[in-house]
Amino acid sequence: MNNLSIIITENAFFIAKTMLNIDKINNLIANSAEEPAKIREILAKAKLAQGLNLEDIAVLTTIKDSELTEELFATARQIKNQIYGNRIVIFAPLYISNLCANECLYCAFRATNTALHRRSLSQAEIATDVEYLINQGHKRILLVAGESHTRKEIDYILQSIDTIYNVKNNHGAIRRINVNIAPLSSADFKLLKKANIGTYQLFQETYDPVTYQKVHIGGKKIDYEWRLSAMERAIEAGIDDVGIGVLFGLADWRFELLALLQHAQYLDAKFGIGPHTISVPRLEPATGSTMASNPPAKVSDFDFSKIIAILRLAVPYTGIILSTRETSATRRKALAFGVSQISAGSKTDPGGYSKNDTNASQFALGDHRSLDEVIRDIAAENYLPSFCTACYRLKRTGKTFMDLAKNGNIKNMCQLNAIITFAEYLTDYASPATKKIGNALIKQELIKLPAEQQKLASKMMEKTINGERDVYI
Repeated sequence: MNNLSIIITENAFFIAKTMLNIDKINNLIANSAEEPAKIREILAKAKLAQGLNLEDIAVLTTIKDSELTEELFATARQIKNQIYGNRIVIFAPLYISNLCANECLYCAFRATNTALHRRSLSQAEIATDVEYLINQGHKRILLVAGESHTRKEIDYILQSIDTIYNVKNNHGAIRRINVNIAPLSSADFKLLKKANIGTYQLFQETYDPVTYQKVHIGGKKIDYEWRLSAMERAIEAGIDDVGIGVLFGLADWRFELLALLQHAQYLDAKFGIGPHTISVPRLEPATGSTMASNPPAKVSDFDFSKIIAILRLAVPYTGIILSTRETSATRRKALAFGVSQISAGSKTDPGGYSKNDTNASQFALGDHRSLDEVIRDIAAENYLPSFCTACYRLKRTGKTFMDLAKNGNIKNMCQLNAIITFAEYLTDYASPATKKIGNALIKQELIKLPAEQQKLASKMMEKTINGERDVYI
């Protein structure tokens, strides 16, 4: 047995005893069946918006019947509307470096991929891309970087965060930076916390230890346990909003879904807070990767829709993120029964917003629309785009946020803030066509508010119309 195999074997044992019970997951998959009566009982339970256990989730994964499928989707739509209403949070990724010392067979950034144009942006180049995003109307970004395995890496990340927050022009500034970077030590997570980030996001990629070993063959990322335990170190360092996810297509989606939720339950049990967000990327073609174009466990559109719907029932209060990996049609459909956050106008190459170097991208995009086009489309479907970042600055994070969400109070704040930030976007950035649709939607949303909230909204709207920016409660 080589050293890598020893690591994986020890890690699998560690995980089975602490975070994940892999045997339980496999047994649930093997012994769950599509039983209509049982499925309807679980869907009735889900309508209480208290979440589901692993046994329930395993049964829902068996659904194939068209009538049961529609009942699943209808229940997810009900829960989505109950918790999030029609709000959709908008953000953009900002790739600052594709330098990476890991060897992940599905990723264009992998160390030995000579087909990729390598770049690590200077602070001036980062500022240029940030200014572009600000001028499009973005207020929230997700910083992304490869893992170079040097001590200077965290210093570069921290300096980049500072640069981003300090880019300001007549159109405003970025108000919240979420971060998707490689696992850090406890000490470095504390530094990241001090940098005033929002959510720390990290995907396990695959929770199956055997598959993990096969697809990660070099670099620090071969250490399954180090990656899986990252969220514990982050939370212990004071980062109480964390985001997890799976790269669907590497292993059986049923296993990945159950493991993902077992991970979420573990964090909730240990820290009193589950993940703030869950992301559901699917493998997409990537330069220099045969695996990316031919996923080992390809997830169909039908099963992908089920994944999102089941997640919404399993973790009602957790944000579900869908990126521009997916097509506009897939994203539009997913908004109804689960997704609450989407990226828009995205680029996945460093400097992509100002230079657009496709040979430097991490993966191929499915949705190439601009931010304005995405906003117009979702507003036309009666979804309310939200650029709000109030919770982070008012310390409504972690357990505080979850407590407000579970008793329903957060919805009142979020709806008002979404309306006002959308009005700000329409005033400062929107095309005439988007402005027309958006203003009609705002009028519609204001009428829905209770009388007291209508009064408050009117005051907030008046401030915005008169030129005040970043108005929130």
